[in-house]
Amino acid sequence: FVAGAIFSGVAMVINLLIPIRKVFKLEHIVTLDHMEKLAKLVLLTSTMVGYSYLTEFFMAWYGPSNAERDVFWFRATGHYWWAFWTMFSCNVIFPLILWFKPIRRNMTVMFFLCILVNVGMWFERFVIIVTSLANDFLPSSWDKFVPTWVDIGTMLGAFGLFGVLF
Repeated sequence: FVAGAIFSGVAMVINLLIPIRKVFKLEHIVTLDHMEKLAKLVLLTSTMVGYSYLTEFFMAWYGPSNAERDVFWFRATGHYWWAFWTMFSCNVIFPLILWFKPIRRNMTVMFFLCILVNVGMWFERFVIIVTSLANDFLPSSWDKFVPTWVDIGTMLGAFGLFGVLF
């Protein structure tokens, strides 16, 4: 969770810093070297998050609990496979392009990549909460998650509050 918090936090800083440095003409203060170092931090924390994802799956596979193994397998192949693979792609696969220096120094690519990272971290919370609630240890209570108007309103309110504070 700490690596994920640093990962999404640095990606959000980059997303905020790119337009701020352009609008307020701060390129001489926040240089490309600073942005490249932040990109390297995103790459580092992405590999840490990917390692933790793989460790979770290995421990579920290697551990004694068949239920835990099935829950993790179902996350990647069940009803919410699309959410799991969106999370994994945005947090582990797409940030791998940061190994290339021209990508780390291209602010347009960096902006969209960091948006993908934050989308992936949002999907991580979705995968953790929704798949755990939809498929618990009692198969008779399995069901698909359908958000209520309260769920949607809370999410939109959180986005609105962030926009107002920004």
